[in-house]
Amino acid sequence: MAQKFVTDIYPQGGWFAVTLRSPVAKGTVKSINRPPNMPSSYMLVTADDIPGANEIDDFPVPVLAENVSYIGEPVALLVGPNEVEVEKYASQCEIVCEEETPVFSNLSTDSGSDASDGVVLAQRTIVLGVPFETDTVKTTVQGVYRTGIQEHWYAEPHAAVADVDSQGKITIHTATQWAFHVRRSVGKMLKIPLEMITVVLHNTGVHLDGKLWYPSLISCHAALAAFVAGKPARLCLTREEDFRFSPKRNASEIRITSALDEKGDLVRSDISLAADLGAAGVFTDEILDNTCLGALGFYQTPFVSIKAQCAQTNVPVQGPFAGFGLAQGFFAAERHASRVADALRIDPAEWRKRRFLRKNKSLAIGVPVQDHDNMDAVMEMVEAMSDYKRKWASYELLRQCVRENNAAPFRGIGIAAAYQGCGFLHASRADKGNYTVEAILKEDDTLEIRTSAAPSNGSWERVVRLLAAKILALDENSVTVNNESAGAAPDSGASSNSRTITVITRLAARCCLALKKERHHTTLPLAISRSVKPSNVHAWKESARPVRTSAVDKNAFSPISWGAAVVEIEMEQAAFVPKIRGIWLCIDGGRILSEQHARRAVTVSAIHALGWASREKLSYIDGKIIDEFIYNYDIPSPIDIPPIEARFLESEKKANEPKGIGELPFCTIPAAYAQAVSQSLDHAFEEIPLRPEDIWAAVQGDKK
Repeated sequence: MAQKFVTDIYPQGGWFAVTLRSPVAKGTVKSINRPPNMPSSYMLVTADDIPGANEIDDFPVPVLAENVSYIGEPVALLVGPNEVEVEKYASQCEIVCEEETPVFSNLSTDSGSDASDGVVLAQRTIVLGVPFETDTVKTTVQGVYRTGIQEHWYAEPHAAVADVDSQGKITIHTATQWAFHVRRSVGKMLKIPLEMITVVLHNTGVHLDGKLWYPSLISCHAALAAFVAGKPARLCLTREEDFRFSPKRNASEIRITSALDEKGDLVRSDISLAADLGAAGVFTDEILDNTCLGALGFYQTPFVSIKAQCAQTNVPVQGPFAGFGLAQGFFAAERHASRVADALRIDPAEWRKRRFLRKNKSLAIGVPVQDHDNMDAVMEMVEAMSDYKRKWASYELLRQCVRENNAAPFRGIGIAAAYQGCGFLHASRADKGNYTVEAILKEDDTLEIRTSAAPSNGSWERVVRLLAAKILALDENSVTVNNESAGAAPDSGASSNSRTITVITRLAARCCLALKKERHHTTLPLAISRSVKPSNVHAWKESARPVRTSAVDKNAFSPISWGAAVVEIEMEQAAFVPKIRGIWLCIDGGRILSEQHARRAVTVSAIHALGWASREKLSYIDGKIIDEFIYNYDIPSPIDIPPIEARFLESEKKANEPKGIGELPFCTIPAAYAQAVSQSLDHAFEEIPLRPEDIWAAVQGDKK
């Protein structure tokens, strides 16, 4: 993959494009007034200049909006030959809108309340199991678990450079996880065949699924500017512009009420769930279904009911973040599991291990729980790595001292467990078609592997090269991975949900095995491709009992990877600042192709998960991200990173395949961190990010 960033590209004779944005959260654009002194060489591009559809592929997101739905929504482009001047004239343009009343939040799970004042984007009503006898209930535990939004914080802001040649063919340079979505979106907008569009991939850096669909919108803007101006066009968002208007991890609120019998076993759980996905439905079903699955956890519960929905709000479109909603759901499920154990005054790890789903049980979408014994092994390993049992017992004694207000220092430890799928996003319109990898063995015994997969670093490419070289008995240096152009490579789908290391790697191996079989029976060069397609499944059945079908592709959760995390903290007494003494992770990720690559991926995810849990405060105030959040956004710096130890469970199964692992830290660390802080202060914290000022406010409230 090309390592150059898009913002480093300045095409010769290229023009510059700047986005003009809506000043209101909801309304209709009536007019756009140009500066009176703007030269005629500067062009204003509006929706009227779009020759095809004014919408990106698959999702209801306009390229240039006429009816606006959030502050900052793109309504026009200003294109000109001088970068400084085009920015100056863009700032002087006046956008006149007829304003309507906006809705800024739909997060409400109060019983009897309507979480939606606007359009409902998706909703679920799910009932699993058989109602229980009320006289078996001895304890009831309720919690409301909230997660905040999180910025992806890319290596570079979103950007695209487009050029149209004399035959009308267009080349787009951008950093995207989904090159063919860019291609389809531009073709749909310009109304030209896909064969006339080439997408050149550039370095995405650590994207956390933030460069999945939004680069398609930016690429449409650059392509439209180049098409109208007849010159190469460069559109690069500023860091502030990207921060304000690009997608974030969506906020959620999940209310769980659980009834337990005298043994501490769950007999019923009622879950209410609200997710805020912003102004348009982008991966709405995927995120909502995954949040529901995560909120269910994987504990034996005879009866569960879920009511979930997300409604349209007038804030920028919220999109996928590592975990695709599964992380938000598991934060609620795992934090609630610890709350239940606290109510019973038993070790949260022991409560979990006795109630995991076992053999002959299935997840809510009908996927049998395989390798269930591995979860026990994962828990035992992470407990041993962290010395969890001894520390938990010791800190429980300290908790008693906290109640007497004479503990020094305060300490706490938390544990959480989760699973992850490793296949396709969803059997929906956004993840369709056959996804393909091609391998070409040439006369000089060199091998070229073609794919449009776009991993966030070069480690995956080396893994594939080593795997291919081993299968075909080649030197590693004779194997190349070509994934720089969507015009030259086959459609390999979206690089997300750990699919590159699992599905795409498996397809590359299948190509090499086929080449090994055929290489001595035919002349070279020999090209072989292998494909896979998401299975056809159905949506959640409303009020079904039991549910055995789901909008989530079952193959995405088969096989399942398991993970557990322990977080230990020491509370600084004066300012109530948690100092993290260590993070321990144990993961059953199937066959680990490169332990170095896997450990690095898990460590990076752990750092981002900790930032989400402990410091990255961000929200929309009246539809906008205020300056305070932008300039004071607090991400972990190298000095803040605690000791992180990750180990992988070795499987004895010969046919064990690689599984996804990158989302597991997001699904486990936040709940473990919240539990550790809760134990240290004997206060049940249910919301992230959990920052020192939030801890201080809770402590002062307890004192009152």
